[in-house]
Amino acid sequence: MISDQHAGLVAAIGRAMQGSSHQRCRVHFIRNVLAHVAKAEIEMVAAVFRTIFAQPDLASMSKQWDKVRDELAARYPKIGTLMDQAKAEVLAFAVFPREHWRKIWSTNPLERLNKEIKRRARVVGIFPNEAAVIRLVGAVLADTHDEWATDERRYLSEESMAKIGKTHDDGSVALTQG
Repeated sequence: MISDQHAGLVAAIGRAMQGSSHQRCRVHFIRNVLAHVAKAEIEMVAAVFRTIFAQPDLASMSKQWDKVRDELAARYPKIGTLMDQAKAEVLAFAVFPREHWRKIWSTNPLERLNKEIKRRARVVGIFPNEAAVIRLVGAVLADTHDEWATDERRYLSEESMAKIGKTHDDGSVALTQG
């Protein structure tokens, strides 16, 4: 499950999707971090934070996370606490195949879909009834599904999905080699 850190949403995910991992949107998280930074240093802090995601694997990311955390916490103590609490959720994507990372490390694909629904709904303006809204949203979702299912725009390829195996007893995902 991929979301921001809205308390009600996280609680609902825990109840309704037991056993699933939670990926905290890294874009929302960096916004939370930058809220504790002086305006003049926002670009520098964002650049330092992005070095975490430039790493090739989870172990390297985790090590870089700790380094960035220590560097930023020295100047902004609240950031250290924030990063300590969020590390596992923000880096959850890294246990999946690398081909999936860009699709699952943030809520951007969902936000693009919501934006398309809003764009189409604005054209209509006022809907005559609930069924009309459902038809429009259903059509947008069907179009998006078709786009994501084709080879050119496939959301997650069959090859990359085949790399995901069963989950371990601790809930982590087993990846197959190959």
